[in-house]
Amino acid sequence: MILYLIDYFEFDLIANLLSYLTVRTGLALMTSFLLIILFGPFFIRKLSALQVDGQPIRTDGPQSHIVAKKGTPTMGGIIILLSIIISIIFWCNPDSLITWPVVFVMVTFGMIGFIDDLKKVKNNSSNGISGKIRILFQILVVVIFVYWIKDVLNFENLDLLSLPFLKDVFLNMGYFSIPFIILVIVGSANAVNLTDGLDGLAIVPIMIVALTFALICYLAGNIIYSEYLYINYLPGAGELAVLCAAIIGSALGFLWYNAPPAMVFMGDTGSLALGGAIGSISILIKQELVLAIVGGIFVAEAVSVILQVGSYKLTGKRIFKMAPLHHHFEQKGVPESQIVIRFWIVAVILALIGLATLKIR
Repeated sequence: MILYLIDYFEFDLIANLLSYLTVRTGLALMTSFLLIILFGPFFIRKLSALQVDGQPIRTDGPQSHIVAKKGTPTMGGIIILLSIIISIIFWCNPDSLITWPVVFVMVTFGMIGFIDDLKKVKNNSSNGISGKIRILFQILVVVIFVYWIKDVLNFENLDLLSLPFLKDVFLNMGYFSIPFIILVIVGSANAVNLTDGLDGLAIVPIMIVALTFALICYLAGNIIYSEYLYINYLPGAGELAVLCAAIIGSALGFLWYNAPPAMVFMGDTGSLALGGAIGSISILIKQELVLAIVGGIFVAEAVSVILQVGSYKLTGKRIFKMAPLHHHFEQKGVPESQIVIRFWIVAVILALIGLATLKIR
């Protein structure tokens, strides 16, 4: 929008400055960050007023949460989504169509999460909408996303899977490509949702993944860099870097209020939206397996739940003291702050490994 206005009023100097992708990326980050910092207290007060008892706490979770987390409002993901959307409206190139399918997934997943959060708050229960119904709607959204990028935007290489550490090697998945895309996006969204169980635990790894993908998107949108690093070239991918920057800024701003002790939780509204967004971006730039590496924290949390449920159903025994994984460490007596910071450290290490795959080919 800003680009259109500047072009209309013929502000040549500003137009020249904003023609640089790096400038708009930085502005997108600062815009989403400042929006949350400035308007966060207002939204938190409104959410607190609407949610007298705050987010319902799981009775089968750690007992310490019943006291420590009681009264903290949820649905903070609304603030995150609004700041991202406003930022990209301002700073993304409106002529670039590649960002809008990702925004579609992010917003619709956020809406699913919002309905889930709203039901929990209204019923004062940790149980929201049925898991099966939630997954069904998420799959429907991903199917629309696939149709959008394949048939509307004529996206190529949708059937190909890039293999990390291997030079210019792709696996043709054929008919399995669509189920794989569903797995990546839906799995990413729900993995982030499972991770969001401690103050600041999920939002920082999201920030780290978005920062990593911002760099990869920038490289993928540059034909020289993409050929040199053997990354799948995607025209316009640089605009996804602007979107990633908006996610980083919103995550950084939200952390200001979500740091222990949290003043607000992002809820399913935020976790599903952000997880769906990073999953969608990985599909477009063909870095799905790199996402599994960089987002290893989310993978570990999701796998811990799958193993726990599977083990209990098959053998009647539990592998972990409690799932997801962060609750296991809580039950072992590790302080919450240590768990959170150590997970952040692991997330940084995984991001460096993910970036290393670009060069070690």
